[in-house]
Amino acid sequence: MEALIEEYGRGYKLLREAVEGLTEEELRFKPEPDKWSIHEILIHLADSELVSTQRLKKVLAEDEPLIMSWEQDVWAKSLGYEKLDREQHLLLFQLLRAHMQPMLIHLTAEQGDRVGVYEDGGRFTFRQMLEYRVKHVRIHLAQIERVKEEYCHSRV
Repeated sequence: MEALIEEYGRGYKLLREAVEGLTEEELRFKPEPDKWSIHEILIHLADSELVSTQRLKKVLAEDEPLIMSWEQDVWAKSLGYEKLDREQHLLLFQLLRAHMQPMLIHLTAEQGDRVGVYEDGGRFTFRQMLEYRVKHVRIHLAQIERVKEEYCHSRV
């Protein structure tokens, strides 16, 4: 659990490193019309963190709480991700992760086993949910790398 918490705490730094030195054109490049730009990926990560922080806290505080899903593509389109302030969203991501860190540092084994129940009946422990938060950043870091590569190929 210690390594998981440590990687969770590095999420913001990893995102910053992934986009360091990119131009606005690179950040806004869309590999396909229906694919997200790096800018949109970063906004999505902040929104996802907002939703997930609430979920994590709910599982720590309540007995087997109901966990609601959200439609990430609908949020991206309806909220106009392309028009939102990327720096504000990165700061939000950073603050949400920092906000959770004291709770994670003092997490007990019993708390790690607490359960949240999704609308479809799926049951996940706090630990599983935290593992997914770490995995989610990894998935999008790989996506950012693919978009950077596609941008380079589009310029050849």
